[in-house]
Amino acid sequence: MRRTLVTVLAITGCMTLTAFAADREIKVNDRLDASADTLTDMMQASDHGIPQDLLNKAECVVVVPGMKKAGFIFGAKYGRGFAVCRRSGGFGWSAPAAVRVEGGSVGFQIGASETDIVLLVMNDGGMKHLLSDKFTIGGEATAAAGPVGRDASAQTDAVLNAEMLSYSRARGLFAGISLEGATLRPDEEANRELYGRDSTNREIVTGDYKTPEAAQKFERALHRDSARR
Repeated sequence: MRRTLVTVLAITGCMTLTAFAADREIKVNDRLDASADTLTDMMQASDHGIPQDLLNKAECVVVVPGMKKAGFIFGAKYGRGFAVCRRSGGFGWSAPAAVRVEGGSVGFQIGASETDIVLLVMNDGGMKHLLSDKFTIGGEATAAAGPVGRDASAQTDAVLNAEMLSYSRARGLFAGISLEGATLRPDEEANRELYGRDSTNREIVTGDYKTPEAAQKFERALHRDSARR
């Protein structure tokens, strides 16, 4: 039994490392472009996309393109993306701050997959968690799978009470998704690459950081879909 468990753990480790190693090689510029494409696709998915009124009400948006999930019985997920928040007065968006999403799971599962993730941060409480050093989705921050469709009701209890709403795209299908138990923290390495110095996520999204050239496509997507609240 012990040998079997060790074997399972070894297989899990190999699968996870293989799935996640490729993500670490993706350049920040390419990840920003992928984030722009993810947001555009999720907003323009007709009756299956993110409701416009919810994006308009959001304080911040987090986009994680191609989050990896891999495992055999024991699973893990890992992704890198960017967070932006409304500028003072509600017009325009801040420069992007890099983030990492990590988590694990137990249950019947095998193989590897990629999922695009969008998180809408709906209030000041959610924004406070987002700008902290690290938090657990569904733990410190209340979260819910967001409703989809242009006519989806934004008045359900889950929407009204959640600090964050989560959405996913996998194999062309759009849906709300539960990320409960996953942790989100700043990606210091990517921030350093983007801005040329050590910067906290709070400094980036609440300060006067200029949007880097590499993030122009991402910024255009945000302004096109929700320039003003």
